Amino acid sequence: MAGEEGGADRTRGRLSGAELLALAARCIESDVPAALVTVVGAQGSTPQRPGARMLVLADGSVHGTIGGGCVEAEMMRRAKVAIESGRPFLTTYDLTPEQAGEEGLVCGGRMEVFIEPLEATPDLAILGAGHVARPLCTIAAMAGFRVSVLDDRDKYATEARFPEAARVVVAPFESAAEALRLTPRSFVLVVTRGHRGDATAIASCLPRQPRFLGLLGSKAKMVHVLTDLGTRGFSSEELARVETPVGVEIGAETPEEIAVSIVARMIAVRRGVGVDGIRSMAAPLPGRLGRVTSSALASQK
Repeated sequence: MAGEEGGADRTRGRLSGAELLALAARCIESDVPAALVTVVGAQGSTPQRPGARMLVLADGSVHGTIGGGCVEAEMMRRAKVAIESGRPFLTTYDLTPEQAGEEGLVCGGRMEVFIEPLEATPDLAILGAGHVARPLCTIAAMAGFRVSVLDDRDKYATEARFPEAARVVVAPFESAAEALRLTPRSFVLVVTRGHRGDATAIASCLPRQPRFLGLLGSKAKMVHVLTDLGTRGFSSEELARVETPVGVEIGAETPEEIAVSIVARMIAVRRGVGVDGIRSMAAPLPGRLGRVTSSALASQK
């Protein structure tokens, strides 16, 4: 993408707003990691006013400008953080009088900047191809994840059983991270057939520091697996990255319900919603309508 556009130097500041947004759309379509940096507020003397944008790619190339100099260099650094984390954020930059002088400004000012990672299709690795993995694959694919399934049994890891998967791989769990080319942007679900397989799969994935690493199972299973991983040399900080039991509490019992619970949790992570933010969206009915409804419900008891 950078080479196609000629790199940061040739395109910096010379793209119209429409051209920059078109390039951003092409990054999304091509699964090129990037972040859109937009000035949304300015006070005092600043190099650019609200509406200025630049596009930062993971390879360091830049298209467009928000003013150059120290502001742009710092926002490039923060954009790379957003690309790696997959989370948008609003940030500010204060120009000191000394920095303002270097930029040719009369005095210092403050810029508010919104940095939005351009979300390529998120990759989900399902490690284990048992009965829960099948609805997991189907529902996750429907939710927009690009799913890969890995199992060490060729009888289970087949395209016929997982038609929605982008890849179905037969490989040992100890090589899962390498076989599926996991990155810090990957989502990983461990649903193997036993405690040892779970621990081995997690041990393969943890060093890659995936964005999300969930383990299916009971609290008793969680203790067993994490204890096993502790004996393999993983620290408590590393083990804290494993979310287990994975999913949101909806009273799930069937494989399909469990899959819904797990995918709901991944969507929350993808959209930046914390565990405390997952709740019913139902709101009380307003005014007289609420009183009438309450009376009707009471009469049915």
